[in-house]
Amino acid sequence: MSATLVAKDLSGGHGHRVLFEGLDLVVAPGDVVGVVGANGAGKSTLLRLLAGATPPLAGSVTCAPTDAFVGWLPQEHERVPGETVDHYLARRTGAAEATAGMEATAADLGSGAPGADEAYAVAFDRWLASGAADLHDRVGPVLADLGLDVGADALMTSLSGGQAARVALAALLLSRFDVVLLDEPTNDLDLDGLARLEAFVQGLRGGVVLVSHDREFLARCVTRIVELDLAQHQVTVFDGGYDAFLEERAIARRHAREAYEQYAETKADLVARARTQREWSSQGVRNAVRKSPDNDKIRRKAATESSEKQAQKVRQMESRIARLEEVEEPRKEWVLQFSVAAAPRSSAVVSTLDRAVRRLGDFTLGPVSLQVSAGDRIGITGPNGAGKTTLLRLLLGRDEPDEGRASLGASVAVGVIDQARTGLDEDSPLGAAFEAVVPEMTQAEVRTLLAKFGLKADQVTSLVARLSPGERTRAAMALLQARGVNLLVLDEPTNHLDLPAIEQLEQALESYDGALLLVSHDRRLLESVRLHQRWEVDAGRVAVRQV
Repeated sequence: MSATLVAKDLSGGHGHRVLFEGLDLVVAPGDVVGVVGANGAGKSTLLRLLAGATPPLAGSVTCAPTDAFVGWLPQEHERVPGETVDHYLARRTGAAEATAGMEATAADLGSGAPGADEAYAVAFDRWLASGAADLHDRVGPVLADLGLDVGADALMTSLSGGQAARVALAALLLSRFDVVLLDEPTNDLDLDGLARLEAFVQGLRGGVVLVSHDREFLARCVTRIVELDLAQHQVTVFDGGYDAFLEERAIARRHAREAYEQYAETKADLVARARTQREWSSQGVRNAVRKSPDNDKIRRKAATESSEKQAQKVRQMESRIARLEEVEEPRKEWVLQFSVAAAPRSSAVVSTLDRAVRRLGDFTLGPVSLQVSAGDRIGITGPNGAGKTTLLRLLLGRDEPDEGRASLGASVAVGVIDQARTGLDEDSPLGAAFEAVVPEMTQAEVRTLLAKFGLKADQVTSLVARLSPGERTRAAMALLQARGVNLLVLDEPTNHLDLPAIEQLEQALESYDGALLLVSHDRRLLESVRLHQRWEVDAGRVAVRQV
């Protein structure tokens, strides 16, 4: 079914706080709209409004036809205990809800309730449209095509992060939505998964609205950009792709700054001239009174007339100031200022693996012989489940090899951001957990540092386990800035970071001169960060190439 989603004068926020307002957006079949903005700008809120999950503060969202199947796939950071892969797929594709609706209306048929036949017909059509009729038959082939060897009855809680990401991708591939709303669909996907997601989005006949911080994915897929600018309190729709948006936004920001500076300069000049004219007028009156004797009426009159002329010029200046069209100063948005604190130089050899083998169930990594030297900058890539995290644990001495040898050099100060962001005690408030890891910092210093990373009082007093993935990532980055490191290990660091923070991370990595192990599927990050080697991990084997 071809469907069009229309948002008119839409405003969204939480309680009395307005995040954005006045959004007009039409999502027609074939449109792929990317939503960008800093964390907290209202991106997920916008998707909820478009999905009809929450009412807007103002404006409206309509869909034509009204019975179109709008699918909203929000981020899910925690898996539902007891939920199987089969049940997860049915829930995420909307098939479970459609089935429940059909069964409820079917039960009403025998009661003879008014409108029961029509309600059942509508529910039955939606059940068919959701793909629920043949969902079970389609699940197995799709899971197999994605390389998942788990059964549909496997518990979601038993899957690895990479497997769970593939199942989430399977839900999308199995869906039959007329309009698709996606919140961070690229998180945890490897390069093959990203390619499949891109092909799926590009091949959809219906409209798509997606939130993503993957710049390459945005550049390849979107046809329009909606920017939620929290600092300027503006919402802007840019026609064209992501790279065109970046260029257009840069030009618009430069013009806005130039327009304000010209306005401010003109106003300052007029104000200064008016002040001078007032001083001259006042000075003329005083001089006329002091220098002119009472009987010198002609001279005094001339001086008074001169003063009145000066006063008239003042009024003209003030009138010109009042007629100036005011240009509001562009607000400076909050920018994460991030740097990696350096520790004293480590030994020349940071870490070595000598024919190391690590076995985990049916999976075997190795034998692997590798060396990380001081100052080495290494990018590590490979499919989910290939052994990248296992390799890191061997290099850091967190796991012992089953065969071969692994050793960590002397004076190595390690800083890690892992995928789970587990560097702090989960059961403690963030502030207390941070202080426990960095005891040399006072409570005030800890709070000041966390505030620089956008973590305010509410987050500081919240349990680490209750923080959002983005907040946990920023806390991990703050920890790197608080402690000196000479071996920096980043495992998918851009997951859950917004675009400004990713750009700050790139700048921080450019100035960092210690050893770096960077695991990422973010293609633009890998292109932007200066690397010496690339390690390709696949099926437990590691191939090394110089960059």
